[in-house]
Amino acid sequence: MSATLLAGISRTTEPQTMLRRFLAADAAVTGANGLAYVFASGPLGRLLGVDGTLLLGLGVFLTAYAACVGLLAARPRPPRTAVTLVVDTNILWSVLSIAALALWLDPTAVGAAWAVIQALTVAGFAVLQWSALRATARA
Repeated sequence: MSATLLAGISRTTEPQTMLRRFLAADAAVTGANGLAYVFASGPLGRLLGVDGTLLLGLGVFLTAYAACVGLLAARPRPPRTAVTLVVDTNILWSVLSIAALALWLDPTAVGAAWAVIQALTVAGFAVLQWSALRATARA
């Protein structure tokens, strides 16, 4: 991914700021998703065709994960190892979302679409974060 494209998306040419913004966006989106799963696991479970207890557990995990990513985004210079762990976790989440859809879950049409959209969004965050992390190494 080009530095120009990253700069346009993040609205800055400073690699550390790009990285922190991509981490913060990930934390906000993941946190909102996690809280929705926690506080509306029953209705969302029925809409998506997924067990409400599973959504509740995922919601707790996602909320805690978002808090950790948010703390990382708040650091002036997020540690490379920690950011790499976030990128790896996001890639794993994307792969497992598609695998669960194909192998284990029997969601509604809305649930299937949601799983794909969520996997693509998380993979997008991984690409942006990894690209920004690489830019910080070159800066």
